[in-house]
Amino acid sequence: MGRPAGWLKELMGRSLMKSPGVPSLRRDVERQFWREIAKGASSEDAAVTVGASPVAGPRWFRERGGMPTFMLHTPQGRYLSFEEREEIALLRAQDFGVREIARRIGRDPSTVSRELRRNAATRGGRLEYRASVAQWKAELIARRPKTAKLVSNERLREYVQDRLSGAVTAADGTVVTGPQVKPWKGRRHGPRQDRRWATSWSPEQIARRLRVDFPDDETMRISHEAICQALFIQGRGAFKRELIACLRTGRSLRVPRERARRRGKHFISEEVKISARPVEVADRAVPGHWEGDLIIGANRSAIGTLVERATRFTMLLHLPPMDGHGVEPREKHGPALAGHGAEAVNTAIAAQFGTLPERLRRSLTWEQGAEMAQHAKLRIDTGLEVYFCDPHSPWQRGSNENTNGLLRQYFPKGTDLSRWTWDELEAVARTLNARPRKTLDWRTPAEAFNDHLNSLHTNGVATTD
Repeated sequence: MGRPAGWLKELMGRSLMKSPGVPSLRRDVERQFWREIAKGASSEDAAVTVGASPVAGPRWFRERGGMPTFMLHTPQGRYLSFEEREEIALLRAQDFGVREIARRIGRDPSTVSRELRRNAATRGGRLEYRASVAQWKAELIARRPKTAKLVSNERLREYVQDRLSGAVTAADGTVVTGPQVKPWKGRRHGPRQDRRWATSWSPEQIARRLRVDFPDDETMRISHEAICQALFIQGRGAFKRELIACLRTGRSLRVPRERARRRGKHFISEEVKISARPVEVADRAVPGHWEGDLIIGANRSAIGTLVERATRFTMLLHLPPMDGHGVEPREKHGPALAGHGAEAVNTAIAAQFGTLPERLRRSLTWEQGAEMAQHAKLRIDTGLEVYFCDPHSPWQRGSNENTNGLLRQYFPKGTDLSRWTWDELEAVARTLNARPRKTLDWRTPAEAFNDHLNSLHTNGVATTD
């Protein structure tokens, strides 16, 4: 004679749970994973840190669209933690009673009794308490699936979708289709690729505009974060994933803020960032501090520019393409055939500064470009201290940026810069240095720079005597 119907439900005090398969990693493990992501770690490194497979990290990151969908802070107070469940399992295996277990872990006896009944393993028809199974069941029960607002509210969904992916129209209402684009493949658009033309409102613009268009309709409200989750997180079901291509960035996954902040070149350390630059550089009172950059032309051609901060004196770097450029395929990890690789730029800078006195080549501030990957060698060869600006901060090299704008009169964008010889670049630099400047009280950069050269020569002669 078998057991009566409903015996297990009566024994456990809850309805039966359908097994979803192999237990996943605990929720607190995934919480710790997202804490590591928030610190700027890569998906693989974050997974290894929490004791998971490196393969699991990118999968978690991709499934959640680059964003955690639950609180990063561990629940406190009323909920039993995994550590408490491990303690319950150990004490239960030692045949301690419910009240003694509750006293030792600092919980109410009814909490322990309910935990032993509800979250115990039931294989074989017996209640057998194991911490891992109990934690797994507790997390399954704690889930509260809720229909997304964009799924249940069709009017709101249509409004949001139209602002995201609506057609571009002319003044008479005619649809402007724009370029033909390749089908979306789940990845961000490639460089120099046409993108889909759409209205492309940002999620925040949509959320804020709803209050303007529907001031008295509370059903037409949604946060920008809810729109982002509907776009990025798999399984939300409100929008098709290809609508991500209508966002300004076109990213298929969100990028954690700290990871974006940590982006930079591997050859840049704290010692060479602009924050470590001497204070005397900022006031431009001491000559010999330079700013540098590249101006780029057609066919990846380039010219290097150097500007002295105190006098605005300009020197140009001749960077001709190397043999084989545009003909032979570039060798992986080989030199940049376009002529403005790290080695070529390093050599050109060293040649220009080699003709100057030491006191007129104190420091060089450059943007975070790969062409300065050999800055350590440049410092050894010339004695020049090299510093790098913060990412996307061209104003930290204001004199250089202004000079680059002046040079575009001679070297327009989109033209081939490799056709000009070293003599021709010198002529352009001489022309700029002969222009009077308001900031120099209408003296020319050449006159101001020569004054410093003469001063150094006079001081050097006096010292020798």
